[in-house]
Amino acid sequence: MKPTFSPQDETWMQQALALAARAESEGEVPVGAVLVGPDGALLAEGWNRNIGDKDPTAHAEIVAMRRAGQALGNHRLVGCTLYVTLEPCAMCAMAMVHARLARVVYGADDPKTGAAGSVFNLLSDSRHNHRLVAEGGLLGDEAGRRLTDYFRRKRARPGL
Repeated sequence: MKPTFSPQDETWMQQALALAARAESEGEVPVGAVLVGPDGALLAEGWNRNIGDKDPTAHAEIVAMRRAGQALGNHRLVGCTLYVTLEPCAMCAMAMVHARLARVVYGADDPKTGAAGSVFNLLSDSRHNHRLVAEGGLLGDEAGRRLTDYFRRKRARPGL
């Protein structure tokens, strides 16, 4: 069943896409994330920073969750929704489970490492003590096109 997204969902995903553009402008893989509190207010933003920070864990989702945890003074992000332009990987998915997010909304599927249903389904696995709702495909064509174009340009450069 295809999810139904609200106008607010689309607004937040547009903001995540803008952050993906920022990541790309900084030489990173173009993925952006926005974390919204239970009241619908912005808590934190993140974009891929693993290349520049030389940190393999600095995915957009992790950056946003770290910032939200610092803002709230808590490692639990109960009732929050994360909007991200690419389906989360296993590392990010498990961080979402541990943070107790309520929901993740993502744009493009990741058929190689997606952990919200494409390859793995870690977010709703009944073996975990917390599960969250994962809804994909919101502005997925645009998010996917941005990633495809990025990797095509990267492969076309000699020496990279």
